[in-house]
Amino acid sequence: MRILIVDDHEDLRTMLQVWLQAEGYEVAVAPDGLTALELLDRNPVDLVVTDLCMPETDGIEMIVELKKRFAHIPIIAMSGWTSSGGVDYLQVAREIGAVRTLKKPFEPVELSKIVRELMG
Repeated sequence: MRILIVDDHEDLRTMLQVWLQAEGYEVAVAPDGLTALELLDRNPVDLVVTDLCMPETDGIEMIVELKKRFAHIPIIAMSGWTSSGGVDYLQVAREIGAVRTLKKPFEPVELSKIVRELMG
């Protein structure tokens, strides 16, 4: 099973990559939504884990595009910014196609549990 982690914070990307690889998954990483979409065009994945607030193409824009181009890929959205100006970003992510959401900070074991549920 192949997972793509999309987050602009290199430390978090690396930590999640190492954690999920230790669980037996093949893991690719991208620093933003634009790079992630380019990677997906070349190398399909079984699951995407994405931050919502990133430079270039943010997580919300990426989820919209991902659902258009790769509707079958489940998405887990994560964010430390749950709301701003009355907008709940994690709720928006669920409404546009994320199957699960995580509020940062979270323990890697929480992500592992969700990944196992989604990957079977």
